[in-house]
Amino acid sequence: MREQDCAVRVAPPNKKGEIVSKLIADVMTQSPITVKPETSLEEAIQLLAEHKISGLPVVDDQHNIVGILSETDLMWQAMGTPLPAYIMVLDSVIYLKNPAQYQQELHKALGQTVKDAMTEHVVSTKPDASVRQAAQLMHDHKIRRLPVINAEHKLVGILTRGDIVREMAQSAQMQTQTS
Repeated sequence: MREQDCAVRVAPPNKKGEIVSKLIADVMTQSPITVKPETSLEEAIQLLAEHKISGLPVVDDQHNIVGILSETDLMWQAMGTPLPAYIMVLDSVIYLKNPAQYQQELHKALGQTVKDAMTEHVVSTKPDASVRQAAQLMHDHKIRRLPVINAEHKLVGILTRGDIVREMAQSAQMQTQTS
């Protein structure tokens, strides 16, 4: 390996890389549109379409996050759920797929409220975390949005992949203008 190859690999990030050191609070969307668990799916779908967004944090009356409703969750409504594969042995039914998972999918497909379709296990972050940490979290969990909660566990914002990309573009544009 040549010496100049090493220099390129270990060089600190350039100004275009400054986005990763920013805090989530600087990049997130504050006061995001939210829904409650008892909101009808029809109303939630209208909000998604109207505001051109792909997910909604679900909060309780105290503004604590209790779930997230994404386009993926809503796909169960459109496609339904197939019957689970099973075999019969001596008059016994043996499911080849976890019956509990089938029940959950069926509930999402037939549900009428946000609570029926939402994802309850929510990966979230804090406003003082770095965008780099948030991007890693999103990548690791294969998610597109991160609810941002404060120390009291109240929703204060949401960070999406789009927010990160827009900030990267803005940082690159500012770097180009100052060069």
